[in-house]
Amino acid sequence: MIAMASLDFLNATTTALDWLGTAAFAISGAIVGVRKRFDLFGVLFLSFVVAVAGGVMRDVLIGAVPPAALSHIHYFVIAMISGLITFFRYGRVAHYQRSILLVDTLGLALFSVVGTQKAIDYGIHPVMAALLGMLTGIGGGMVRDVLSGEIPFVLRADLYALAALAAGGVVAGGNRFGMPTLWTMLAGAALCVFLRWMAIDRGWRAPLPPPSA
Repeated sequence: MIAMASLDFLNATTTALDWLGTAAFAISGAIVGVRKRFDLFGVLFLSFVVAVAGGVMRDVLIGAVPPAALSHIHYFVIAMISGLITFFRYGRVAHYQRSILLVDTLGLALFSVVGTQKAIDYGIHPVMAALLGMLTGIGGGMVRDVLSGEIPFVLRADLYALAALAAGGVVAGGNRFGMPTLWTMLAGAALCVFLRWMAIDRGWRAPLPPPSA
């Protein structure tokens, strides 16, 4: 009974954060679209792509087709609502950007650990599963930056990709040593949130190449 209750709690929490993370990623895409002066269609397209790209890439690579983001309508609905709100209420949305950044961090953490676990469930080697978990978390942001003509943010600042990889690594390592899935996912997500927030609040970042002589 306790194990079943824990599983139900994990599923409910995962679903709630999955939806929040989808909305946060969709808003981040829409914000870039508005700043780049895209029209309404362009903003909504970017919003949807950012929200689902990472999960779609992971599902295609592991053979989980059709991808969940394309077979369930709620991802599309969340992305469209988030994009429309951002387009017509951009000033207010931008005002709460720090709060959105926190939700985005939670979404990154969740997508990374869930993506890793899903890859493991499909028989992927734990090391590659961690990389696929990272891809799930950062894929949307990379596509967003490429489509908007920017160097991908996730590769150049704020421990974004590294935090996602660390989360996936905890899940993969826990699976390798037979640890309970629930606790490894929570630990991985917590580590991702910690690293991201230290990067945002304290300026932590990966080493940069030395300046050229």
